[in-house]
Amino acid sequence: MDEQSRQPQREILDGVGVSPGRVIAPLVHMAPAVSEPPEGEPLTEDPEAATDRLRAAALAVRAELTERAARARSESAAEVLKATALMAGDKALVKNAVKLVTSQQLSPERALWQAATAYADQMRAMGGYMAERAADIEDVRARLVAELRGEDAPGVPQRREPFVLAAEDLAPADTAVLDPDVVLALVTASGGPQSHTAILARNLGLPAVVAVQGVLDLDAGTPVFVDGAAGTVVTAPGETEAEAVAAWRRTAERLASFDGHGALSDGTPVPLLANVGTGDDARAAAEAGAQGVGLLRTEFCFLGRDAEPTVEEQTAAYAEVFAAFGDRKVVVRTLDAGADKPLPFLTDAEEPNPALGVRGYRTDWSTPGVLARHLEAIAAAREGSGAEVWVMAPMIATVSEAVHFQELAHEAGLPVCGVMVETPAAALTAEQILDRVDFVSLGTNDLTQYTMAADRMLGSLAELNSPWQPAVLRMVECVTRGAAASGTTSGTHKSVGVCGEAAADPALAVVLVGLGVDTLSMSPRSLAAVATVLASVDATEARRLAVLALEATSASEAKDAVRSQLPVLAELGL
Repeated sequence: MDEQSRQPQREILDGVGVSPGRVIAPLVHMAPAVSEPPEGEPLTEDPEAATDRLRAAALAVRAELTERAARARSESAAEVLKATALMAGDKALVKNAVKLVTSQQLSPERALWQAATAYADQMRAMGGYMAERAADIEDVRARLVAELRGEDAPGVPQRREPFVLAAEDLAPADTAVLDPDVVLALVTASGGPQSHTAILARNLGLPAVVAVQGVLDLDAGTPVFVDGAAGTVVTAPGETEAEAVAAWRRTAERLASFDGHGALSDGTPVPLLANVGTGDDARAAAEAGAQGVGLLRTEFCFLGRDAEPTVEEQTAAYAEVFAAFGDRKVVVRTLDAGADKPLPFLTDAEEPNPALGVRGYRTDWSTPGVLARHLEAIAAAREGSGAEVWVMAPMIATVSEAVHFQELAHEAGLPVCGVMVETPAAALTAEQILDRVDFVSLGTNDLTQYTMAADRMLGSLAELNSPWQPAVLRMVECVTRGAAASGTTSGTHKSVGVCGEAAADPALAVVLVGLGVDTLSMSPRSLAAVATVLASVDATEARRLAVLALEATSASEAKDAVRSQLPVLAELGL
């Protein structure tokens, strides 16, 4: 065999980059999935003993996931784990499995597998957000069956040496407790740019690429170069890739801190805020230099619970966040339950399409009182702090909904009231909505999904489900124009913020500001990169680049056109 034939074969795999960074490390695959119990596997023990084992397994898995939530490195991860833990202890799932044990004399392992599979298939058939829920159910199914068998639960391989983790997709329970000192990057064969894997990777600061065809065919231990910004995975990395990794390390040092001053090169201020969920999150964001909170996710106080938390419990939780930011602005999003965040005491698990159903503000229609008590707790926390507290409702579609929410907020003693713009309906009627409320904040994840009719969890729809889509950018422009018109009429500036994942993309941040967005809110890890790129352009250039993106005919064309005009991105490896 000659020397050339012994050289590792170089291969470049393309995917969708969802979290920037460059690393070289061996590839390690996720552990094999839990095998399906044989169809019709018979019961070989006393039915009562079998049902006791089923219930004990559900309790054990729920407890293990709850403990993982307590160890999670971010509140968004903790939220996901709490929701998954709640699913593991779902009484309906266990009840259906017990019924199969007693009526069909199936083993508890087969009964649980069958019951969970039917549930997952039902969720997947619904489409939309439910694709994500189906994956979560299948993860719970595997964990429960492993518990019944006495096997180790599926998950991230436990290794001391750093590696790149490859998987078909990653369950929330896996990604939520990753150790970034060991798992250096994530690469998945499926998943979309707004999947849990993508969002958690960004929160952890891990390079990540999703929708990479062929990555699972690579041998374990294969050295790979991962570029989370370019969306590439390269086998047999050489000197060029090593230099790219070194350059990224220098960039990471440069972007290690944010000085708390977001602005364009001409001095135009662009406050850069943080998305947080808990007091710990808020303190970390304040230390990172965030100029305030653009999105306080209040659902963290509700997830993983069988009953509504008391007003006192909520007040204490929100007061922690307010205290971390002194007299700075904290924008509180009221409970965003429903769709991918079901709550047993508030949402209907039987909805045919939860993504388009009773979620967010709409839960007040079916369960009045929860929102009023929620607002009471926010107001009580505000009274005991010096923070500038703004409150906004998610999933608003009409002017009348905005007016009703404002009335509830004012009754609770909250003077600054706004709404989330996540639906095309709210974007198109932004002027009329802003005639009634004080501000709006764009949730670009849902706005993109609803505008493009594209499930944000599907890697095959990544091009459609991109906030770079010109149609989505035109929705943003519609909102900023509505705000300007409303402000002209009232004589008061009506603020437009962005708190979706789009704000964390430095190039897209320039476009958003060019479209007239006032503030940007993101993961604290993204603050420095966004600030650095914004500081490289003035207001005129930002507007020019926004027009360039609007005139494009596709998301990729818009993104490429803008990035080509921002040389700072190449310098930073973003």
